[in-house]
Amino acid sequence: MKKLLFTALFLGSSTLLSAQKATKTPAVYKPVRTEMYKKGWIDFNKNGIKDVYEDPTATIDARIEDLLSQMTLEEKTCQMVTLYGYKRVLKDDLPTPEWKNQLWKDGIGAIDEHLNGFQQWGLPPSDNENIWPASRHAWALNEVQRFFIEETRLGIPTDFTNEGIRGVESYKATNFPTQLGLGHTWNRRLIHQVGLITGREARMLGYTNVYAPILDVGRDQRWGRYEEVYGESPYLVAELGIEMVRGMQHNHQIAATGKHFIAYSNNKGAREDMARVDPQMSPREVEMIHVYPFKRVIREAGLLGVMSSYNDYDGFPIQSSYYWLTTRLRGEMGFRGYVVSDSDAVEYLYTKHGTAKDMKEAVRQSVEAGLNVRCTFRSPDSYVLPLRELVKEGGLSEEVINDRVRDILRVKFLVGLFDHPYQIDLKGADEEVEKAANEEIALQASRESIVLLKNDKNILPLDASGIQKIAVCGPNADEHSYALTHYGPLAVEVTSVLKGIQEKMKGKAEVLYTKGCDLVDANWPESELIDYPLTDEEQKEIEKAVDQAKQADVAVVVLGGGQRTCGENKSRSSLDLPGRQLDLLKAVAATGKPVVLVLINGRPLSINWADKFVPAIVEAWYPGSKGGKAVADVLFGEYNPGGKLTVTFPKTVGQIPFNFPCKPSSQIDGGKNPGMEGNMSRANGALYPFGYGLSYTTFEYSDLKISPAIITPNQQTFVTCKVTNTGKRAGDEVVQLYVRDVLSSVTTYEKNLAGFERVHLQPGETKEVTFPIDRKALELLNADMHWVVEPGDFTLMVGASSTDIRLNGTLTVVEPGRIPTTEADKDSSPVSASTNAETANNVIDNNLTTSWEGNKGDYITFALQNGAKVDGVSIAFSRENGLDTNFEIQLSSGGGQFLTVYSGIVKEYNKLLDFHFKGTTASDLRIVLGDDRIGITEVKLPQLKK
Repeated sequence: MKKLLFTALFLGSSTLLSAQKATKTPAVYKPVRTEMYKKGWIDFNKNGIKDVYEDPTATIDARIEDLLSQMTLEEKTCQMVTLYGYKRVLKDDLPTPEWKNQLWKDGIGAIDEHLNGFQQWGLPPSDNENIWPASRHAWALNEVQRFFIEETRLGIPTDFTNEGIRGVESYKATNFPTQLGLGHTWNRRLIHQVGLITGREARMLGYTNVYAPILDVGRDQRWGRYEEVYGESPYLVAELGIEMVRGMQHNHQIAATGKHFIAYSNNKGAREDMARVDPQMSPREVEMIHVYPFKRVIREAGLLGVMSSYNDYDGFPIQSSYYWLTTRLRGEMGFRGYVVSDSDAVEYLYTKHGTAKDMKEAVRQSVEAGLNVRCTFRSPDSYVLPLRELVKEGGLSEEVINDRVRDILRVKFLVGLFDHPYQIDLKGADEEVEKAANEEIALQASRESIVLLKNDKNILPLDASGIQKIAVCGPNADEHSYALTHYGPLAVEVTSVLKGIQEKMKGKAEVLYTKGCDLVDANWPESELIDYPLTDEEQKEIEKAVDQAKQADVAVVVLGGGQRTCGENKSRSSLDLPGRQLDLLKAVAATGKPVVLVLINGRPLSINWADKFVPAIVEAWYPGSKGGKAVADVLFGEYNPGGKLTVTFPKTVGQIPFNFPCKPSSQIDGGKNPGMEGNMSRANGALYPFGYGLSYTTFEYSDLKISPAIITPNQQTFVTCKVTNTGKRAGDEVVQLYVRDVLSSVTTYEKNLAGFERVHLQPGETKEVTFPIDRKALELLNADMHWVVEPGDFTLMVGASSTDIRLNGTLTVVEPGRIPTTEADKDSSPVSASTNAETANNVIDNNLTTSWEGNKGDYITFALQNGAKVDGVSIAFSRENGLDTNFEIQLSSGGGQFLTVYSGIVKEYNKLLDFHFKGTTASDLRIVLGDDRIGITEVKLPQLKK
């Protein structure tokens, strides 16, 4: 890091960003133009009057409309673009007098990656004096923010955006495993904590919007960005995505921006180029696999940002698709945040897709489709100037511009930029970022992401007391780069596997090390197609590893992938170990010494030889900065691995597409008898299936119950079972629930993941696991492309993987009114519900801490006294994310027909609100929910039937 410099900045005669010595960062940040900063509000437009948009007590919609009415076309269009930060597009780390002559003199929508340390791919982190320590970084972003607040006409704060799929991208921050590793934890609570830490550290550093999580679903293991997906199951991606967003957006500390919308992760042959063209999917698969996570995360977690993807689908680029960016995203899913383009997605409309003749036309198409903010590594002028021309020429309506700006301002208001635009607790940034408690969560994530793939004769865990020498080799044994690449913290201390083993064996055994081979060879990737002979140097290094293995009691070979073989724009034509890695593994195994293979990689690999001949295999993915310690803890038994695969390991690329979920019989091959006289023509089955993972202990499943076993399409049921640790070690088991629609009008998947729970059990301990099942787990997309639950039987399967099913039962869905009457039904309540009926009475128990909860379209019904005339009702709602929601009140006069008498929006929660409507005589009153995961805690209705 450079010596911190003295900074003095002036604009004309103003005291813009008064000089402060960089070597003395204050503990608390104080802006300069104190006359602007009033008690409880900020005079952004400097007129001495509290305008509506400056009033924290006004509604957000009122503040937006007031600000929008004051904005010029120049100011509006500046909100619709990102300025990439220092050394990307912006030349300055702090404001200079020249900024008054730049486009952003009228404001800017966002500044991306400013002072986060990333320069370009392949370059070391920036050594600018303002990137670290955290307090200095927050001070610098405040100084930039101060330019926009104090030196622009309306003082609109900028949104500081950044990457953050494995911890916020910064010179330093808490460094987590990459998203694929996080997926393998199957731990919702842990992912929520990762989101909390990522969002909290981002805000303390000065960022207000983080581009995470990735909601793409993995389908082709050759794809370079497999390292960034949670897994292959849309349900798992949605469940973890919901928790990540809830953590990141906790108390609106930041906005989370999910990516990449939509149909992005299954391009032809996994080939990428920069446009990601020609996704290979039917419309039904797009809906069931790729739309599903976005729809649920938006509805249930209130996602505030979406990144529009490069690719086309069915010939239509997503970036210019009104159908995808407006009809579906905003209309159907209820998205209320802003859409940012993925890098050059706008430019690609004319440079790659060929659907726009030039940049100006690409801008028009994008904005009309629904794009709010263009975000790429180009001057903002290249987007804003043609945008202004289009409006002035009549090519774009200014009302369309207003709509796009409303969304941008809404997010800025929600994250508090107009009320608390500065991160004033500079000392707190140093205390928060990378603090010990956060690092413990990172270590937990690294441990829980590890999957034990093979453990013949219980070779693992290793007994340190019986080892005098241990040989460690492999290109990833002493590697750190997997934890320090783009999209996460850049310069943290990383514990390699070698270092983890050395620390574990210090004073106990000698650790021998040689690299053995490089990650790839000089002819890679052509060497995957042509068998080049080993060079003398390659042979010599392998022999050195063999010599050390012969001296040792056990050999640990650390292989896999890295930045050269996996990542954005790095799809592969093979899934085999790259370079000379298999040669090294074979040579070490030939010594006859016990061998443990540790994989550090970003995609499943076809390790067929290792699976057959190496006794123990540990999959660590890219395990973050704590990865080496986590791996060593697993190898020596201080941690019992419990991760399960969220991806399928094919035996060969020749099987692809080979993934989960799949249609019945779609992955069944031919004959099963190999050899000259056999009938087998290809390799059958997966190397390791979805959900698979071993442990140092064993688990037994028992007592499956489905209650109720007969439901209507809108009802909920509960599946319970018991899991017992039957071994001698404490351990984690990921209990998995799968659903199969037995008979359906269209072909459905063979198994759909519908529930999972990671449980920790001591030896001999038993726990009961409960899975709620509602219509989301039972729906199919019918011939008319409508989501429906068809009456019939559903097989429910509980097990340790998608192929290791331990228990199963049948759930029957019938039409409403067809459920057999029980004695319990006769003792009826005046309250009934379309789902979660067992909690319906919570709304009349005079207790605001208990509730009934449902999703969009669900309802709760109240039977009224005979001849009751009703003109109002008091309702208390609850919603975890606190976002506004719609609802309806309906009345019925008998016969089952309900008419809407009130439609409203809930803005306050956990308090009784009065709603009035035209009075009429009714037999029943119904409240219908307009969003997912809405609770009703109490209802006051004097006419309720006694």
